[in-house]
Amino acid sequence: MREAQNKGTGREQLIEMARHNMRCVQEQRIEQTADVLRVPGRRYYDEARWRLEIDRVFRRMPLMLAMSCELKDPGDFKTLEVAGVPVLMLRDQNGEARAYINSCSHRGAVVVREERGNRRRFSCPYHAWTYDQGGNLVAIFQERDFGEIDKSCHGLTSLPVGERAGMIWVTLNPDSTLDIDTFLCGYDEVLEAFSFADWALYDARTVEGPNWKIAYDGYMDLYHLPILHRNTFGADMPCQALYYPWGPHQRVASPDPRLLGLADRPESEWPTEALLQSVWTIFPHVSIASFDGGGGRAVMVSQLFPGDTPTSSRTVQNYVMEKLPESDEVREAADAQFKMLEYVVREEDYATGILQQRALMTRPDAEVMFGRNEGGGQHFHTFLDELIDCPDEALPALFKRFA
Repeated sequence: MREAQNKGTGREQLIEMARHNMRCVQEQRIEQTADVLRVPGRRYYDEARWRLEIDRVFRRMPLMLAMSCELKDPGDFKTLEVAGVPVLMLRDQNGEARAYINSCSHRGAVVVREERGNRRRFSCPYHAWTYDQGGNLVAIFQERDFGEIDKSCHGLTSLPVGERAGMIWVTLNPDSTLDIDTFLCGYDEVLEAFSFADWALYDARTVEGPNWKIAYDGYMDLYHLPILHRNTFGADMPCQALYYPWGPHQRVASPDPRLLGLADRPESEWPTEALLQSVWTIFPHVSIASFDGGGGRAVMVSQLFPGDTPTSSRTVQNYVMEKLPESDEVREAADAQFKMLEYVVREEDYATGILQQRALMTRPDAEVMFGRNEGGGQHFHTFLDELIDCPDEALPALFKRFA
């Protein structure tokens, strides 16, 4: 695995990776790890381990919960539940992204039940206590009858928010001190090349799946493409992978002979689209896969969340396009692409993963192996183990060491 790509601007890093890719093509090689990694199979279904992952990963790491284009205008909001926490995200009148625990300070009821919309104020459907975009309690129904309280002390609970590279991260722990820039390890500088802030959400769907780690393992796995996906899109796909890490976040690419066509052109003329092709993972739960949407650039942004049990998960597939379809022909092509991607994940990746975890549960001493050619999975599981054991105060040092 390559060392962290932490030098130069985002485009300079993309060019450096492209040149490394070209060398691998010319030398007909990939970089390999020192040994095979063995992970106890129980970690994919053990409830005690799963609860540790909920508490020490999903409830204390910044999670990418929205694309900036989902909250484009002041007053735009989005709600979702993550690891048991109801979240309200919004864009305030000053253009700032905000996030709150979606729970009324009166009796704890969920304040906003709609998934999306636009509002200046948010009134709880239980007793009509009302909050503004800053989370402040601004009105109490029949306040004189209720009794005197200090409204300034009973606003919505704020959650830490960070917006970078056209994406919005939220930390579910209100008291978290893990800085978003420390967490990202400079990864956002490269992701800026997508210009996601100017893109648009075309559609979104949810797919039920296996244990979240089984699903995440697949994000970084090109080894299976020509096998599992041979009847859909993968028959001629390469199975070798190059991994580029920024802390726990990784880019997964294959040696690409097409890049050799850029070698004799000035680097300033290298098209950004060619430099971005591959899969980009954001720890602990996001994959960004690039492709042609039928009418221009498009990506599938997959947001993976643990389910209610160790053996379940759900993935929100966001189909994001540089430009929304302007003709029926492009729209039909986009719909067909999205439908195919949903089918591949549901019926091939996740169907296989569900059977995989059932089989593992029959073999208490089973091990899951990651070969020397599967450095991305090795990096993910090694970091995850250290993160589970890491106290809050040592988190910045852990990220800086892996970066």
